[in-house]
Amino acid sequence: MKPGGLFFTAVLLWFFLGAAAFFSETLFKVWFFAGPALLPFIAADFLLLFRFTGRLVPEREIRSSLGLGKGTEVILRIRKTGKGLLPVRTLIFDLYPQSMECRAFPAALDRRILKEGTLIFKYEILPIERGSWEFPGLEMLFSSPLRLWRRKSFYPLVSRGRTYPDFKKMAGRALAGTLERTGLNAIRKRGQGLEFQSLREYQQGDPVRAIDWRATARRQKFILREYQEEQDQQVLFLLDSGYRLHRREEFRAAGPDHPDSPQSIHAPSPRDRAAGPPERPLVRTQFDDALEAVMLLSYVALKHGDAVAAGVFGAEDRWLPPRKGLSALTGLLNSLYDLKSAPVPSSPFSVLESALNRLNRRSFIILISNFREEDGESLSWILPRIEKRHLLLVVSLREGEVEELALRRSGSGVHAAGMDADPKRRAFWSFAVGRPGGMDAEKELESAAARAYLASRRHLYKTWEHMGLLTLESAPADLSSSLINSYLRVKRSGRL
Repeated sequence: MKPGGLFFTAVLLWFFLGAAAFFSETLFKVWFFAGPALLPFIAADFLLLFRFTGRLVPEREIRSSLGLGKGTEVILRIRKTGKGLLPVRTLIFDLYPQSMECRAFPAALDRRILKEGTLIFKYEILPIERGSWEFPGLEMLFSSPLRLWRRKSFYPLVSRGRTYPDFKKMAGRALAGTLERTGLNAIRKRGQGLEFQSLREYQQGDPVRAIDWRATARRQKFILREYQEEQDQQVLFLLDSGYRLHRREEFRAAGPDHPDSPQSIHAPSPRDRAAGPPERPLVRTQFDDALEAVMLLSYVALKHGDAVAAGVFGAEDRWLPPRKGLSALTGLLNSLYDLKSAPVPSSPFSVLESALNRLNRRSFIILISNFREEDGESLSWILPRIEKRHLLLVVSLREGEVEELALRRSGSGVHAAGMDADPKRRAFWSFAVGRPGGMDAEKELESAAARAYLASRRHLYKTWEHMGLLTLESAPADLSSSLINSYLRVKRSGRL
């Protein structure tokens, strides 16, 4: 309970009247009797506010599983209990977690609807972080009939749930479209593969090399052998949650609508009403894109009969043993949905060594990190050991800022003279000539360093490819489709 705005206004006017009473006897009498006369009203207003509160019972309805960056509707039902008057003004504040955004509060309740029974207040909230969340409760701010007092009441209305990555594309037509674009729906192919499926009669257009000549001789007609891609393989994801994938990137996500129904709620402010549903920036990391790609490919692999295992290293160490069947996807989601990256060291060498000790059968290992020139030496002696027993795909995410620096060019004639063949020599000429209209020496050195850095990465990947390893470099936004295509090529090649 605390005084309201009108209480302070009345007290301030009474003090000003007392100051003026020094100059007028009439004003002194008014001031002297005004104070005691106001006390009964102040006390009555105070007691009435205590009587009004406690007559409202709120309930909250929200789904326990939410999608990252997708607006979700929350329903508050506020029910009146008993008979009698209601507070003149009631503001509600739903205490949503910090991992979500909302602009619907404070909201003023309509007394006319509350008198009739139950008020339904709908608003939308935007999850901006993965992980577990909790609504600890709801607060209501009541104003007394004369608005001299205000009282805040807390209702322990607890709601808990989880925010998962956005897997809407995994369901229904969205996933079907993804599989169609990547060609994964054609994972079974006639006349190719590793596992025998069935025999059938030859049809025009079938490959001649698929004819089973022994069966043809027995049946006196051309018989074809059908194959399918080998099933029951094992895929292991090794995901880096350390500093390598902690690079942050910002994108705009459409903010949730706020349908402020005039039957249930007053709009928060005219400014918010005019602004409409805004776009909100969601801060993501490369790790978020990598995790979503792992989830999507896990679904695809499980759907096609492969076993999926996962290991996380860096900020947090986790290991999920191989499991098969679509039912394993739920366990995978619940085990990885709350993972976050952090600027801490991570060791691809250590996680590969641990994987060698854990795996008891040949597997397709997908190592996702951000590899640089210095990783070539640290991984040089363990990669051949892995290649003997397993198939390794090394995945590295491209760095957009570095590529932009590398593409930045100056308008100098040094390019035409062939001086830009060597980035270091080009930077030297940029500094020495000090050409007008071109980039200054510092920017030129940044561009040269960026080009040298990217060239060293490309050299590292080519070295690994010559060793027989599979490599993939992808932009974070394209990682899911790139991984699916790589998985498809491996399944078709029979390298496992």
